[in-house]
Amino acid sequence: MTGGIDGTDAATTAARFARVRKANQSELSEDYVEMIDDLIAERGEARAADLAERFGVSPGTVARTVQRLARDGLVSSEPYRAIFLTAEGKELAERVRARHRLVVDFLKAIGVAPASAEMDAEGIEHHVGKDTLDAFRRFLTR
Repeated sequence: MTGGIDGTDAATTAARFARVRKANQSELSEDYVEMIDDLIAERGEARAADLAERFGVSPGTVARTVQRLARDGLVSSEPYRAIFLTAEGKELAERVRARHRLVVDFLKAIGVAPASAEMDAEGIEHHVGKDTLDAFRRFLTR
């Protein structure tokens, strides 16, 4: 039995969707740690109010997300205090930023306007696999 119009079997199709679901789950964490790192670099600290403003969400949404990030070992914070990245969170932020830059650079290299490349990279960067990133890297170094 096929799982898609391209003739793949159901198990292969299911694996594709599982990968997308996993990427969707990690996307929010990645965006938050990257933004926290940016705020610390810009202002010396990251505050929940700053995150709410940058993401266009409520302070309650930020509080819940920061609690989850703390539970996952990516940030440390206390109520009404700044939010800091753990070593693991800092490492993740650096990996996410490098992946973002690679995707932006690739999109610009193939003729996408810089503003569009930045916007599109926000979605692509979370869903692109290692093999594709390696291909982007090879393309850019030719």
